[in-house]
Amino acid sequence: MMSFVKFMLVYELGMWRSFFRWVLRRPVTSDPSARAFSYAGVVTPILAAFIGVSVIEVPILHLILPWSTIRNVVTALGVYGALWMVGLLASLRVHPHVVSEAGLWVRYGLSVDIRLPWDAIAAVRFQYRSLTGSRTVRFEESDAGRIMYLAISGQSSVDIVFRQPTTLPLSQRGRAMRSEPVTELRIYADQPEALVALAREHLAADRACRRAQPAVVEVS
Repeated sequence: MMSFVKFMLVYELGMWRSFFRWVLRRPVTSDPSARAFSYAGVVTPILAAFIGVSVIEVPILHLILPWSTIRNVVTALGVYGALWMVGLLASLRVHPHVVSEAGLWVRYGLSVDIRLPWDAIAAVRFQYRSLTGSRTVRFEESDAGRIMYLAISGQSSVDIVFRQPTTLPLSQRGRAMRSEPVTELRIYADQPEALVALAREHLAADRACRRAQPAVVEVS
């Protein structure tokens, strides 16, 4: 119970931090080789609609409720709810996927943070998929092994294939954990073809660099 309360407090602070970073236009990363790729495009209109409804609803309720105490409580909750949704949208905007010389950084708001070095990745492919259900993190068994999805609005568009089964960091109700070994991670990006093209450039450079390294011979 305490870990869940701690998780909620940390998550709340993270959302407010994201809100101010978004407003102040802070850079996503200080790495000059990094390029950010958003995944929030499909959910932005939905969250914007909820925020718009809240902005309209709060003053209307404030005017029609005759009891001052209830009116003030409802107004405060409405304003907080609208700001919370803005913070949620901000957390998705300021935590995009990142492709850099160091690897592929896969994220989902404050909930998922996975750093993948290039030597752990066998291939990156563009493949759009429409999934049933609305769960963000889900797993699927295939002939090649276990697949993890990081879906947005029931969609994925980039397949990341690992060199070998890999465990990925996750969290559940504030408790850090790792997934079962997966052979593939499927994510969503607003510009999947651009992400894949840049990732392939880095993969090729990483492989060329490793081939160019001289072999180390141990002498007993």
